[in-house]
Amino acid sequence: MRTVHDVHTAELPKRAETLLRDGHRLALVAAHHDADAVRLVYLFVSGPPDTRIELHVRLDPVRPEVPSLAHLSFPAGRFEREMHDLHGIVPLDHPLPRRLVRHFHWPKGWYPMHPDAGDPPAFGEQEGPYPFLEVTGDGVYEIPVGPVHAGLIEPGHFRFSVVGETILKLKARLWFVHKGIERLFQGRSVAAGLPLAERISGDTAVGHALAYCLAVEEAIGTAVPEQAQCARALLLELERLHNHVADLGMLCNDVGYGILNAHAQRIREQLLRLNHTVTGHRLLRGGVVPGGSALHTLPGRTRLEAIGEDIREIVRLALRHSTVHDRFTGTAILRTEAARDIGCLGYVARASGLAQDARIAHPHTPHGHPANVPMHTGGDVLARFLVRAEEIDASLALIRQLRDCVATGAVLGPPPAAGAGPGSGVGLVEGWRGTIATRVELAADGTLTRVKPVDPSFFNWPALPVALNDTIVPDFPLTNKSFNLSYAGNDL
Repeated sequence: MRTVHDVHTAELPKRAETLLRDGHRLALVAAHHDADAVRLVYLFVSGPPDTRIELHVRLDPVRPEVPSLAHLSFPAGRFEREMHDLHGIVPLDHPLPRRLVRHFHWPKGWYPMHPDAGDPPAFGEQEGPYPFLEVTGDGVYEIPVGPVHAGLIEPGHFRFSVVGETILKLKARLWFVHKGIERLFQGRSVAAGLPLAERISGDTAVGHALAYCLAVEEAIGTAVPEQAQCARALLLELERLHNHVADLGMLCNDVGYGILNAHAQRIREQLLRLNHTVTGHRLLRGGVVPGGSALHTLPGRTRLEAIGEDIREIVRLALRHSTVHDRFTGTAILRTEAARDIGCLGYVARASGLAQDARIAHPHTPHGHPANVPMHTGGDVLARFLVRAEEIDASLALIRQLRDCVATGAVLGPPPAAGAGPGSGVGLVEGWRGTIATRVELAADGTLTRVKPVDPSFFNWPALPVALNDTIVPDFPLTNKSFNLSYAGNDL
């Protein structure tokens, strides 16, 4: 259930504090440039039962200022910095007001999401060096890594302050791949917005497409048939499978057990080929559509059982290998309190003792809920490995259940009534990395006026440097892979 409350700026901190104290979390903040005001939407969620509360705050468009909530919520402080960089909205009394999204060669005073921004101006000269925190002392030195890496991963710069091999502090500098996704949604039809949603983070096509479709369907009042709901839940688990399997293998590879990585990638390739038979695309694009689903075929039980046993054998071999177990255990611990304060989601949160799962808190189908949420409290690489392995078993069990209520072909709900817009809607989905939140607003003619997607990586990236404190430099690749965060999903 979603409720909307108009709130005066002076009331905002108190209302937010009450919601956070009552167990809600801040899932999303979106800025809107209305005709007469700048409107901010703060989405707080909790569950079960599924609860969504929006606080709408209207600001003076000439001088858009809002009290900062950074002292109440760490994610709020990052949303505020993002809003300032993209919209020019000033969070008053923010403890860290420097840029987050716009690098220092972006022109000062140019805000790309402002309606009067115009075409992007030429990049200017750097406004001085990036303000990395300098750590000083006997034997302290710095190691810069990136932003260009020796591989196919996206760009990110990591600055290590080190004594010997021990990391004293890591600063991750991101936002090298800003694509203007939110602006690209504006003015599109609902159908034209779907391919863009599928490409927000390429390895999460189903998760982002589903969050987008759920938001659109709520905005226009479309009912989705139960068979299509089950099909969507099945696709979500297939996406979880091929990503988790790849991560298990690459974690083994980072501690020198390359043969297990080779077998994991072999299984992933089998899953990608299976995906292609199910939707016609190796990354499952096209399976989730507004109002329903479109599956070509269903994954075979025997094939999935064989794949499951193959994966379990890889997990057994990894955990019985003394070197693997030793390297995983106690490496890069993210403690429960830190994960909670940062606002972590998905397997990162569950490996640190936080039992969060949108499939249970915000169900979008009467089926497809895990019997239990795999959770560990160690907060180390081993815990993040184990959560993935156990989630694979849970996903395979869910797929077996869901096959019986899924129909192939196009399964669509009734078309929306004429003139269904304008409207707004929210989609909350447990993607393979964690909870995805997407909020949409539609014009009277049904075109998209605003789409705000939030990938779980936006919440989890700040946890990586925290986990790496007092970890040795050679364990950075292993730790980074155990988080496996999206650069593209973080930088829209």
